[in-house]
Amino acid sequence: MDVPVYNMQGKAVGTMPIDEQSLGGTINAALIKQAYVRYHANQRQGSARTKSRSQIEGSTRKIYKQKGTGRARHGNKKANLFKGGGRAHAKTKTREDYRLDMPKKMRRQANRNALLSKILDDEIRVVDSLSFSEPKTKAFEAMLGSLKIDRKALVALSADAEKSRNARLSGRNSTEATLCRASDLNCFDMLNHRYLVIEKDELEAWLSGPSSQTDKHAKVDPMGAAAREGA
Repeated sequence: MDVPVYNMQGKAVGTMPIDEQSLGGTINAALIKQAYVRYHANQRQGSARTKSRSQIEGSTRKIYKQKGTGRARHGNKKANLFKGGGRAHAKTKTREDYRLDMPKKMRRQANRNALLSKILDDEIRVVDSLSFSEPKTKAFEAMLGSLKIDRKALVALSADAEKSRNARLSGRNSTEATLCRASDLNCFDMLNHRYLVIEKDELEAWLSGPSSQTDKHAKVDPMGAAAREGA
């Protein structure tokens, strides 16, 4: 399939051929959901805590006398039925583990399949170059408007800090977009945003990079960080 390539003014300047079969051919909803749930669960710290009545700060004075008031008997205000009191069954575990695992090849297939869904739904904007002469949020949002982006967008920038500096500084305060590194694209971020904006060169690098290893070569002859660590 051919994906249109735009410039920052929103004009089509060419097309980019993408092999549909390399992205899975068809949408595998079950696989994408499994990966999405995994990414979501792994963001949980598992450090939520609540306080029992013994951990609440405040006076331990009895709030009124035991008898003669016609009211229920109470001690201090730290009891769980008072506002600001402790919890009856407080969460006191040191750490809860919500992490889920998923084979590397399945994760990569899910990421590529999520990209295919964006392409089929016309929710991807491939740009020939995301370069700004100076950091300016107004120029960044004008670019989004030119690309006809009317909902939340994920903007994938180059991992080269110097190359993407002005784009990163221009977009970091934008309420219409979330920035990420193109090499870190995953199905969770793509599906949490209506649109994906990415440079043509960065998309080509992502398609041919480590994410392309969805078979046995992911372990036998890995690309990227795993390959550098083994060297």
